[in-house]
Amino acid sequence: MTSVAFSESEERQTLRREVSRLAAKYGREWFTEKARAGEKTTDLWLEIGKNGYLGINIPEEYGGGGGGIGDIAAVCEELAAQGCPLLLMVVSPAICGTIISRYGTEEQKRRWLPGICDGTGTMAFAITEPDAGTNSHNITTTARKDGDGWVLNGRKIYISGVDEADNVLVVARTEDARTGKLKPCLFVVPTDAAGFEAKSIPMEIVSPELQFQVFIDDVHLPADALVGDEDGGLVQLFAGLNPERIMAASFSTGLGRFALDRATAYAKERAVFKDAIGSHQAIAHPLAQSHIEIELARLMTQKAAALYDAGDDMGAGEAANMAKYAAAEAACDAADRAVQTHGGNGITQEYGMAGLLVATRAGRIAPVSREMILNFVAMHSLGLPKSY
Repeated sequence: MTSVAFSESEERQTLRREVSRLAAKYGREWFTEKARAGEKTTDLWLEIGKNGYLGINIPEEYGGGGGGIGDIAAVCEELAAQGCPLLLMVVSPAICGTIISRYGTEEQKRRWLPGICDGTGTMAFAITEPDAGTNSHNITTTARKDGDGWVLNGRKIYISGVDEADNVLVVARTEDARTGKLKPCLFVVPTDAAGFEAKSIPMEIVSPELQFQVFIDDVHLPADALVGDEDGGLVQLFAGLNPERIMAASFSTGLGRFALDRATAYAKERAVFKDAIGSHQAIAHPLAQSHIEIELARLMTQKAAALYDAGDDMGAGEAANMAKYAAAEAACDAADRAVQTHGGNGITQEYGMAGLLVATRAGRIAPVSREMILNFVAMHSLGLPKSY
């Protein structure tokens, strides 16, 4: 009986190499310089789009690559592994692109997907609200029918990249569904619409991609701004949230790999007591541990993507949550160990390690907190009583 060693397809491995090579032309120093100068990473974004990587998960007839969520996750991971983590990769092609591909009308797909694919029509995603937080059932942003169209009112917070997006996919609820179970509706709102305002939130993360509080006051939209069925409910929303978790996991494992690569290179070169510090187990073992933890998280991420691409939404939900949890933990530990390996150099701007502490830490909070993932696993995987 012959056994087959596990590996990704040759196509996926080639994709990883190509994206890695492209991102390496830019690199961490370039990315950080842009962030500190208040500039954008548009050049990299458009080059990814031009090469067909940005919309690789979107059907070919709309300018995409016809691949799966595993392909776009690989692109996200390799960018982060070269020190160029692009948060809008999670949002625009993976969440918005997936939802519109699945539930949009033919006209909506033709209008919005090509721009998502080539990078010229980036779309943000707005679900989180100041008073709802993780509890999406408390969403108060409402959509009221107005003749043939809609009027939206509400508030959103921690919305990524609004200043770089032409449109925002906003999660609201119809006005007659303000009480009872959440029936989310999804609307594409132009960022230049009257009544739509975004205010930047000062963050400690060193990133060119900013976070915003969004104010939606009597924003009038045409009927075709609604994506999918207004009674489609959570099914349509979760079509984007499983990919979001898979992408967040890849974002974290990429950052973890970057931190580990830098720490390993430093440990090979830095000598204090005669030999390179990497020869000491106090340095070597934590780095080896991080390598193991990152590889385990990557494997679960690939499993989640494979289940999602195979159409197993429930199985993908469990695996995606586990992957996102494991990846964030692995990345946080890798960043912490990378700083420690560098000693005092680890908290200088020159070596660029300390910024990773905040960047990786965000993965434990967003897009869903580690505690809510543990709740999910306790309930759905272990069958324990609901605790919230």
